[in-house]
Amino acid sequence: MTSGVQPLEAAIVALTTALRSTGVPFMLIGGIAVITRGVARVTTDVDATIRAEGLLVEALVATLAQHGIVGRIEDVVDFARSHHELEALARAEPIVLAHASIPVAHPEDLVIYKAVAWRDRDRADVERLLVQHADRIDLTHVRRIVREFADVLGAPERIAELEAVIRRATRTA
Repeated sequence: MTSGVQPLEAAIVALTTALRSTGVPFMLIGGIAVITRGVARVTTDVDATIRAEGLLVEALVATLAQHGIVGRIEDVVDFARSHHELEALARAEPIVLAHASIPVAHPEDLVIYKAVAWRDRDRADVERLLVQHADRIDLTHVRRIVREFADVLGAPERIAELEAVIRRATRTA
């Protein structure tokens, strides 16, 4: 890490350098992506997703490790094999971060990711993203995708909870 570089910025640089070396599309998601979309919040990690089709996940994990990046999920290889989103990757937008142009998830896709995770912080992020980017978010699309995830997760209450957040956000917007 270079003198004067903050640890989170160094992590962003290391992660994006490692992911760029794979030659496949990737984007930042999670708290850093939410922050780049204008939502003030705190985060201590960097989350990304990558197009994994045809990619040897074990090789990717090894490349990341060479750059000092380790997963915080126990079985990161199985997780990586089952979680990649081609449509969201195609919609990622470049944002200058840590002195580089880095692809970041579209606000609409961030709302979907956060609605799937659905912790307290995620609900707050959804509401604030909806307030900040109401004109860029297709709520019909969000509702459809979240409903599909809610069915798979066995969490039908997620739909009503999302609707409550949408109502609060649209009153504020």
